[in-house]
Amino acid sequence: MSRPLVITDCDEVLLYMVGHFQEWLAEEEGVSFDLGVPAFHKSMRDAQTGGLLEQARVWELLNKFFDGQMHRQTPVEGAVAAIAELSRDADVVVLTNLMDFRRDHRVRQLADHGIDLKVYTNQGPKGPALKAILDEYQPGRTVFIDDIAQHHGSVGSLTPHVGRLHLCADPRLARHIPCAHEAGDAHARIDTWNHALPWLLERLHGADTDNTKDPS
Repeated sequence: MSRPLVITDCDEVLLYMVGHFQEWLAEEEGVSFDLGVPAFHKSMRDAQTGGLLEQARVWELLNKFFDGQMHRQTPVEGAVAAIAELSRDADVVVLTNLMDFRRDHRVRQLADHGIDLKVYTNQGPKGPALKAILDEYQPGRTVFIDDIAQHHGSVGSLTPHVGRLHLCADPRLARHIPCAHEAGDAHARIDTWNHALPWLLERLHGADTDNTKDPS
């Protein structure tokens, strides 16, 4: 049987992003970013006027962050060690929603933090991209890790046999975002690597691959 495969997101799973984005917006762009607003395009306001930023401006700022501020991002607690442990007996790749021209930058960024993995870039729902990765690797078992609920729904609809873990490492975000596990689109919701690693290892290597309980 082929080696198991872990397909993981990057931002808020391997590297903190939104908190650093919030700090940069306040420091350099005069924008306040409310982490408690689940709708990303409704969370940013002009710090002086209080006016809600237009959606086009939100995406402009997000692109500007990834163009010049990715060095601000720091590893999620426990992520580097967990990826090293998973990589001992499984293939591990990153599936990240970035424009394709930023792929090499993301590879270098992760490597600088001790996470040396193959990176796949994607735009939109992740189900089709994940299915293409499965066709490439032909793994025995697969788990998918992401912080955004809609991606679990996309993956589950196309590849229901893939184990799906909803993980959002920043507690300021985690308490506000929709939960893929509660919606029935993920097999578990675990927001720390300390608790996620045992679940992932059991899912990849254990006899029972239908464990849907959150051990945290």
